[in-house]
Amino acid sequence: MIMRKTIFILITAFLTSSCEQNQSDKVDYIAGQLMMEEEMIPITQQEEIKPPPPPPFPLMETKEVIKKKIIKDGRIGIEAQELEINKTHIDSLVAKYSGYYANEQLNNSDWKISYNLTIRVPSNNFERLIAEVETGRGEIKYKEITARDVTDQFIDLETRLANKKNYLKKYNDLLKQAKTVKDILEIEENIRGIEEEIESTTGRLKYLSDLVDFSTLDLEIYKQKKHKYQPEKRDDFTKRLKHALLMGWFGFVDIIVFVIKIWPLWIIVGLIIYGWEKIRKRQTDKE
Repeated sequence: MIMRKTIFILITAFLTSSCEQNQSDKVDYIAGQLMMEEEMIPITQQEEIKPPPPPPFPLMETKEVIKKKIIKDGRIGIEAQELEINKTHIDSLVAKYSGYYANEQLNNSDWKISYNLTIRVPSNNFERLIAEVETGRGEIKYKEITARDVTDQFIDLETRLANKKNYLKKYNDLLKQAKTVKDILEIEENIRGIEEEIESTTGRLKYLSDLVDFSTLDLEIYKQKKHKYQPEKRDDFTKRLKHALLMGWFGFVDIIVFVIKIWPLWIIVGLIIYGWEKIRKRQTDKE
């Protein structure tokens, strides 16, 4: 009896291990088939399975860069010991940086001799000109540099000019379609006004452009003088007395001449006095 149970347990264990081995082989076989099928999938199908690419980044809006319109001006005063040498040096700098003198004055007084110069130079050379002026001979007594941003004025004037040109074109088109003399005259009057405004705006733009393109430097170079007081030279007493007597005589003669010159007035005054005395005498006799 015990022998049967032992055999039965051994047979059962053998069958169980066989089933597990068969099950494992089936799983391995199925996994191998799946791998083979995946390798045999066409390339097009594999590409379709890939996820879509990410969306592109939004394009940045490019804005037009507006060039700044800057007007640069300056004032510099230099005291020099050798005035002519300094003036020659400034002349060479003006020529070097393609500038010119808008105004040039020489003043010579009892206290100093000076050159007052108004220099116009291209704006891109303005700082270099000032740097070389400062490093030259002489002592700087004052310096003032200013910069004005006129970009808004440029934009405003250019916008107005564009609008006026559009209005002018429309009025010219209306003039071609006008049929009556009255309409033609009215349109021509409007055209004339717009053309004057266009010329004015264009002139203003040219003026601002010139100030932007060429900077202005007011430069004063001067040399102090050693002033000595020189009293006024006067004649001696004899000459002064003679001069006083002559002037007095001339004054007396002038008075006599003036009195003679107004003789008609004396006659009129005499007649008035004579008439007044006669009237007063008659009134006295009646009383």
